[in-house]
Amino acid sequence: MSEKLLKQTLKESDPELYHLIKNEKERQTCGLEMIASENFTSQAVLEVLGSCLTNKYSEGYPNQRYYGGNVFIDKIELMCQSRALEVYGCDPDKWGVNVQPLSGSPANFAVFTGVVGPHGRIMGLDLPDGGHLTHGFYTSTKKVSATSMFFESMPYKSDPETGLIDYDQLERTAKLFKPKLIIAGISCYPRFLDYKRFREICDSVGAYLMADMAHISGLVAGRVCPSPFEYADIVTSTTHKSLRGPRSGLIFYRKGVRSTNAKTGAQTMYDLENAINSAIFPGLQGGPHNSAIAGVATAMKQASTPEFRDYQQQIVSNAKRLADSLANRGYTIVTGGTDVHIVWVDLRNKNVSGSIAARLLEEVSIACNKNTVPGDLSALNPSGIRLGTPALTTRGMVEEHMDQVAAFIDEGVRLAVKLGEEIRSKGLTPSKEMQAFNQKIIDSESKKMIDDLKHRVEAFAKSFFMPGDF
Repeated sequence: MSEKLLKQTLKESDPELYHLIKNEKERQTCGLEMIASENFTSQAVLEVLGSCLTNKYSEGYPNQRYYGGNVFIDKIELMCQSRALEVYGCDPDKWGVNVQPLSGSPANFAVFTGVVGPHGRIMGLDLPDGGHLTHGFYTSTKKVSATSMFFESMPYKSDPETGLIDYDQLERTAKLFKPKLIIAGISCYPRFLDYKRFREICDSVGAYLMADMAHISGLVAGRVCPSPFEYADIVTSTTHKSLRGPRSGLIFYRKGVRSTNAKTGAQTMYDLENAINSAIFPGLQGGPHNSAIAGVATAMKQASTPEFRDYQQQIVSNAKRLADSLANRGYTIVTGGTDVHIVWVDLRNKNVSGSIAARLLEEVSIACNKNTVPGDLSALNPSGIRLGTPALTTRGMVEEHMDQVAAFIDEGVRLAVKLGEEIRSKGLTPSKEMQAFNQKIIDSESKKMIDDLKHRVEAFAKSFFMPGDF
């Protein structure tokens, strides 16, 4: 009986779940996936994720496991480490990498735990200005991220006029706050970061520089984006965004980092390797996800190819074309454009919230996310949307296709404005407004307009390649 159960396919053993997965595959195939943190991974990565590696428990590190039977697991993890260092041009005598973090957020938290310590001070780009939740976000009434609960965080900001990071203000604030670590990283900010300036500021206050390259790791690997490795002490990343691997995380660290006291000039050597590895295991995690580590290994092999570099260049070219095409249609692009894969759109001049616009776009098979813009006070009712081009580029879209994508987005936003006019006049709370909007989009007259746009979007999307069978 047990053998029969083990041999059944998913379709045979759980048809209900099988059909839900098939429906999700159809959604991905028929839609325009424009969430900047999403991508479509390769067949090779998918095969690894569904392999026998998921069966093995491997607490500890290569050649230092708490369980037997890890001879091949050790080789896979060491291969992943070696390939990751090679892809980013890191000398293994000067850099190490932990490939066991389950994703980007745990990777960041492990760094703070091991290097900064409880209630230690950190600084990261504020969430409304394009930063990430794990960089210490909190509001006047609530510590939202666990990072802000267990560590003392102070945000740095962008210039409200240009949307660009205000490095001068960051330097002044750092000298007052005296953080132990400053984060050079983004979640929505679409411009290159000035790692050299970050390094100078860190040196002036005796802080570590941690670069969170989760969004741009593929671009860095493809050499189309400045690398943080020249200046950073620590570099964290996810692996599923522009890098196009499985959902996992990485922590790179310099070996034998020398810290200089900003006041006395005295130098102290710190062992980041032991601090970070101990924080991951046994500090925060148990056994690693071996299938994900193997998936990262094969994704890194792909990332070392000329084809991958061409792909990364196309991602950026597509993002620039999309930003220009939307700007030509009257949209405000935060910072005036993009250097990377992100197009950050401020909808305040369109008289529609990011929540309403994103909801309508989802209804017509365009997936993006609502997003704060500089000056916003609420992450739950933001004024913008975030768009990204990695997934569309994976499917084979190039610059000329971005003009059509921009036309679809514009039509969707204008439809959201039209359907929301009557609702906005009632002065409802954001949650009540969304409830009313959800009712509005299923009305017969509205549904006809929505379905017409949806059918055209889906016909366009289905004409492009989609990797993976299931």
